[in-house]
Amino acid sequence: MLKFFIKRVGNMIFSLFFISVIAFIVIQLPPGDFMTTYITQMSAGGSPVQLDEIENLNRQFGLDQPIYVQYYKWITGILFRWDFGQSFNFRRPVITLLDERLGYSLVLAFGTMIFVYVIALPIGAYSAIKQYSVTDYIVTFFGFLGLALPSFLFALIMMYLSNKYLGISVGGLLSPKYETAPWSFAKLIDFLSHLWVPLVVVGLSGTASLIRVMRATMLDELSQAYVETARAKGLPEWRMILKYPVRLAVSPFVSTIGFTLPNLIGDTAIVAIVLSIPTVGPLLLTSLLSQDMYLAGSIILLLSAMTVVGTFVSDILLAWLDPRIRYD
Repeated sequence: MLKFFIKRVGNMIFSLFFISVIAFIVIQLPPGDFMTTYITQMSAGGSPVQLDEIENLNRQFGLDQPIYVQYYKWITGILFRWDFGQSFNFRRPVITLLDERLGYSLVLAFGTMIFVYVIALPIGAYSAIKQYSVTDYIVTFFGFLGLALPSFLFALIMMYLSNKYLGISVGGLLSPKYETAPWSFAKLIDFLSHLWVPLVVVGLSGTASLIRVMRATMLDELSQAYVETARAKGLPEWRMILKYPVRLAVSPFVSTIGFTLPNLIGDTAIVAIVLSIPTVGPLLLTSLLSQDMYLAGSIILLLSAMTVVGTFVSDILLAWLDPRIRYD
């Protein structure tokens, strides 16, 4: 196991380096750069940019240097000074922008993961146990509905229902009076009162999908010979189900940890825009549109690091949950 651990850590370091190179190159593949976008925006607004201003900005941002020099400065700054560079679009350090939004993104992502797993696991297992029952058909119907309903549309519906029937404004994660206030119990309560709507909206499709996965895996495990053997030995039904089929059927849940967290952060940009949530998703979208390479590259690198580390953690958990899996 120690050999596997050391090998995987080495693979993670190499993978992150390779991802950082690919991300930095891909961001610059579209024609032009940030200055091209900046000049176009200024010209469209009736404020043409002078040639000397363009040259000064190019030197300031290092855009006059070759791409390998720009990458070297960026990656060495991250490794040795935890400096992710300067955002061209916001004219602020990237690390400052990430500090403002990454915390909210992680809270929303982890909260959604817990919501998805807590709901999907028991419902999927129960649906498999009661196969072809009324409950199974109802779960299947709502599962397909959750997969088919666009998240941004569900977000608009939840905003309307919350405001009309509960009297809660769900735009953003904090009320205006608490946005700049220091953290307190009252601010925490206000934060939680706003958090539940994005949790439900973002977690809907994931919950519906994992319910189907859990149901299918449980049906496969319930048909195995060891289940009949356990019943023949007189083991109580629910104890047998929890001890054997559920434990083995949960493996697909654990294996999704590696990509679930970054997907929740990066793939909910439209929902975050609709609900006015200050997460990393809209920031990534803005940086890609404006070709803000240091900001976009840093966000992609962080999401990739979450994927790599999450995959490693899921591998360890799978070996612990399923004795048939070993990495010796």
